[in-house]
Amino acid sequence: MSLPELKKKKAARDSALAKAAATAEATAKKESADSIKTITAKAKAYEAEYAALEKAKVDSRRDAKAKGGIFVAPEEKIVLVIRIRGTIGVSPKVRKILQLFRLRQLHNATFVRVNAATEKMLRLIEPYIAYGYPNLKAVKSLIYKRGYGKLAGQRIPLSSNDVIKSAGIPGIECIEDVVHEIFTVGPEFKAVANFLWPFKLNSPTKGFRGKKLNHHNEGGQCGQQGTQINTLIKKML
Repeated sequence: MSLPELKKKKAARDSALAKAAATAEATAKKESADSIKTITAKAKAYEAEYAALEKAKVDSRRDAKAKGGIFVAPEEKIVLVIRIRGTIGVSPKVRKILQLFRLRQLHNATFVRVNAATEKMLRLIEPYIAYGYPNLKAVKSLIYKRGYGKLAGQRIPLSSNDVIKSAGIPGIECIEDVVHEIFTVGPEFKAVANFLWPFKLNSPTKGFRGKKLNHHNEGGQCGQQGTQINTLIKKML
């Protein structure tokens, strides 16, 4: 007994859909495997680069010491800026600079490229911020533990590399790309820094050092902290 024409068409359509779904699944699995290989290779290359940078610093210090000279480290390229004080009654200029740095709430933090303009602005708002030079461990901890991306104005957790790919930043496909671009201040630093939502940090464990509103040089917490900012980052994660 032959099947009705409608049933034949339905069977043919179901078969074609099942075949297309199987093909799509196989393609997705292959692309996922290729993506994992690429990301793993990138991560290894980045780790080798970081190790080489650290070794170069150590070798330079030893060489300078052996020759009786002084090693002068290269100028830092980025700072992490943390807002530690409210803005009630402050001048419009200070408020505007805090907005430019996207520090709209207490304990917000952002990465800022160091140049003449940003250094001048940072000095103007020193009583309201703590800032310094984050090391690789601090950059990784912030992005992995507190990292969120901005997509269509929404705060999206960096739960998968698909979120990072959706940003459409050239060469930035995974979270290791984000870390590398920030730490080395690569060509897409501005785009990546803007893609990262300002970090929301906790109040520091056991409180701030000394009187919070005093400058860091006076035993307080605000102002330029150099590499000591990494201790504060650890306390606020």
